[in-house]
Amino acid sequence: MTEELEEYIAAHISPEPAVLQRLDHDTHLQLLYPTMCSGHIQGRLLKMLVRMVNPQRVLELGTYSGYSALCLAEGLLSGKAVVHTIEVDDELEDFITSHLSQAPWGHRVHLHIGDAAAVLPTIEGDFDMAFIDANKRDYMAYYDLVMPRVRTGGFIVVDNTLWYERVVDQQRYHDAQTQGIRDFNDRVANDPRVEVAMIPLRDGLTIIYKK
Repeated sequence: MTEELEEYIAAHISPEPAVLQRLDHDTHLQLLYPTMCSGHIQGRLLKMLVRMVNPQRVLELGTYSGYSALCLAEGLLSGKAVVHTIEVDDELEDFITSHLSQAPWGHRVHLHIGDAAAVLPTIEGDFDMAFIDANKRDYMAYYDLVMPRVRTGGFIVVDNTLWYERVVDQQRYHDAQTQGIRDFNDRVANDPRVEVAMIPLRDGLTIIYKK
């Protein structure tokens, strides 16, 4: 997608809330790898998906700066609905909690710091929807971790599944991150328990329906 096309799309979708504009600005100013932030276009899609699914409980693996978690929480329709988000990097905790507190819907986000494999078993209950956007080489493990916790009829949304087009670049097949995503894509495409759609938005977004 060209920069010109991204600008056109951004001008023709719902505006980015001021609190998310500020978070995106601070992410680019203060954090490493700011391109990991979901941003305006993907953020509006995440909110829309939540509106469509109307989940009571959402799980996110990979909080980073908290942008996507806030977009997920913004879309919640029920006053009792919540987002549980897990971030492995404890150095991001203060940044995340600071920006969650600035958002009117930030109280719906429950932040957990630690490795997902250790943290998820401590969170009770199943989920209606999950968003995976963590270490790419571990996508297969995350999928196995999340699938049993998503209810039948629920959805799993996975980011970066085209990985800068490297998934079709034979020279990059042996890169650990690329191979992790390729293995994940192959696994999901052949999993009879699910239905799969892939959207070439930003870096690739896969939507998985659990039968």
